[in-house]
Parts: sequence; C-alpha cells; structure tokens
Amino acid sequence: MQAQALLKLSIVVALATMALKTGAWWLTDSVGLLSDAMESLVNLASAAFGLAMVIVAARPPDADHPFGHTKAEYFASGFEGLLIVVAALAIVWAAWPRFFEPRPLHKIGWGVALVALSAVLNGLLAQRMLRVGREVRSIALEADARHLFTDVWTSAGVVVGVLLVPATGWLWLDPALAVAVALNILREGGRLMWGSVDGLMDSAAPPEVKAHIERTLAQFAHAAIRFDHMITRRAGRRLFVDVHMHMPSGWTLGRAAALRADVEQALMSEVPGLRASIQLLPLEVEAHFGDAEDLV
Repeated sequence: MQAQALLKLSIVVALATMALKTGAWWLTDSVGLLSDAMESLVNLASAAFGLAMVIVAARPPDADHPFGHTKAEYFASGFEGLLIVVAALAIVWAAWPRFFEPRPLHKIGWGVALVALSAVLNGLLAQRMLRVGREVRSIALEADARHLFTDVWTSAGVVVGVLLVPATGWLWLDPALAVAVALNILREGGRLMWGSVDGLMDSAAPPEVKAHIERTLAQFAHAAIRFDHMITRRAGRRLFVDVHMHMPSGWTLGRAAALRADVEQALMSEVPGLRASIQLLPLEVEAHFGDAEDLV
C-alpha cells in the first residue's frame, strides 16, 4: 500500500512539474527547457503505468499464477525505459532545427525559477521513493525514483546552460543542451529496459540477500547436517531459494521434516518475502541438476 501511495503522489508531482516546466518553456522559448518539460511527460506516464503494475503485483497467488504476480513490476520498468527512449528521440527532433535557426531567449529569470522549483519537488519525492523501494524491494518504485533523480540532474544542467546563453551570446548552446539532455536520458532508458529484461530472466538474489541466507544455513550445519546446491532467484518483491539439506539416513521422516521446518522458518525470519524450497537427502547421496542431459 505504501508503494501505491507513493506512485499516486508521483502522478500528482509529475503533473505539477510538467506545468512548471511548460510555463518555463513558454516564457523563455528555450528548446532546452522544452526538452526538460517533455521528460516530465514521461514521468507522468511512467508513474501511472507503474501504479497499475504495482496493483497487479500485489494480487495474491491463484490457480494460473501459483508463484504470485510480482513480476508485473518488471513491465513497469521496461515500459518506463521505452518511454524515455521515445522522449529522447522527440527532444532531438525538436532541437535539431534550432541549430540552423537559433533564437534569443526571453524572461530567463522566471524560467529558471520555475524549473528550480520543479527540481526540488522531484528531488524530495525521489529520495523518499528510493528508500521505500529498497525497503519493500519494489523495482517499480526504484525505477521511478532513479528516473526522477535523472530528471533533477537534467534540470540542473538545463538551468546552467540557459544561464550561459545570454552570458556568452552562443545561441546554439540552447539546442546543444537539449541534445545533451536527450543523450543522458537515453542512457537511463536503456539501463531501465535492461534491468527489466534481466529480472524477467530470473536473476539471482542480490549478494547481501545471499549472504543472509548462507549465514542462516550455517547456524544449522554441523557434522550430521550439510547444505549444498543452493540457487536463488528474484521475482519482483519475492525471493526464492532452492537448497539441498543432507542428513543421516537413519533419521525418521518426522525428525527430518521438523528440522526442515525450523530451517525454513529461520530463513523467512532473516529474509522477509523469501520462499524456501528444501530437498531432503541422506548424507551419502549427491543429487545433480543442471547437467546437459537434464535439458534434453
């Protein structure tokens, strides 16, 4: 619910910053500020789509999706990256004619003030979203936060460039700045799209999470208990671990099952949102998986 509330707030902030930046462009006639305003339009679309995907991801498991719907957030990240790429191309398209027909800028003070205010709003929201996104492991929140941080730095660069135009008399600096903005957000868009693809391919859990898991398993390991073949994967906010637990072959099924339950409980307490799958094996038995013949 916290993620949904922040994304709703992001929509409101995107509308406000888009209005501020559009006003700044209208006052100054700066194509650099126009590029900044176009990025705010991407913020709005991204926040709206991200909210929709977070709502889908929060649905409980069902018969068709027994592992839940948490991967829906990766679509939000990929969609945001795609929008950023489209916005970058549109910025270049708008800026290119200004290289051949440069125009003087107007009312720069007012324009800079409006953009600075929008940057403050985006910066405050981005800090909050990134912190909460990491806490709840929401890729949609993290993607939106990182895009907002990019927007803040973009606005800062645009402001500096717009102030340099009258100081230097270089009118070509305005469209050059817009192209620089486009290249910067294009890089961010590519990173978000790759993160989405990587997540959909079942990437491993982060190193710090794997360290927590290994530390928890070590608490149960001794001469009669051994763990191996541990693999992890991340699906949105959910984390999964598969591991083999070896124990004496003379143990009863009840004793082995009780120990497995203790290990699972310890893992879930150490790593919230983790789902553990533990295969029981005798100490003298080695199971193999991932061999070439297993893929045939």
